[in-house]
Amino acid sequence: MSRRDHRDNQRQPFGSRLRAARAARGPLCVGIDPHPELLQAWGLHDDVAGLEVFARTVTDALADRVALLKPQLAFFERHGSRGLAVLEQVVVEARAAGALVLADAKRGDIGSTMRAYAEAFLDPRSTLAVDAMTVSPYLGVGALTPAFELAREHNAGVFVLARTSNPEGEHLQSARCRDGRSVAECVLDEVRRRNGDEAPWGSYGVVVGATLRHAFDADVGGPVLAPGVGAQGAEVSDLPAIYGPVTPCVYPVSARSVLGAGPEVGALRAAAEALNTECAQILG
Repeated sequence: MSRRDHRDNQRQPFGSRLRAARAARGPLCVGIDPHPELLQAWGLHDDVAGLEVFARTVTDALADRVALLKPQLAFFERHGSRGLAVLEQVVVEARAAGALVLADAKRGDIGSTMRAYAEAFLDPRSTLAVDAMTVSPYLGVGALTPAFELAREHNAGVFVLARTSNPEGEHLQSARCRDGRSVAECVLDEVRRRNGDEAPWGSYGVVVGATLRHAFDADVGGPVLAPGVGAQGAEVSDLPAIYGPVTPCVYPVSARSVLGAGPEVGALRAAAEALNTECAQILG
């Protein structure tokens, strides 16, 4: 995909582009998580050079065949400005190959600060501009309004943390608000309201972890990111029971289960394709 083709493609809302990517490439989202243990397993040093080899190898292997690539920003930021320069390269190369890029940033603040975070990842003028970013609603979903507005302006997407895959989140996210809804349910309801009746999908999604052991209504009129498949313990076969009628909106996230097959490009592709095929067969 040329730069011009990508600009033309981005005239469509993120929700529409994501559905099209799913139809063409399947539902799998692969995380790019160059943490020290994986670098070591690949025989790489935990430095900028190792980071670059790792991240660009994953991009070269998968960007032309999966719908979503999700770089985890923390593992680039820990290497400072040179790590962010690697991220810039990865974003450009991944998008040029046709993948949608989701920055796993988990930003959350208020007012002009939230807008600045959103501009870093959602404004096309930024060197870190991606297709969507993750945000944290701990200061209130309303505080994320600058990100929602910028996403709509630039046909980008936002994924709001709602019910995450880590066990530490259970106590806070299941706590009850004054009206009896859980905190997670309040987040889902607000995202659903913001998507409105946008068809076929809205561009605002949520993160609801695949490690839940009970059904969870995650219908927000948009996509659902499902981290936790593979190394964190969730099986693809678990997903229909967890997400029920919104299963066709679910994008399973896997990082270590795919990345652990590296560093050979062929092995990475084989691992991703096998998991993607399983996801497509089970999720529809």
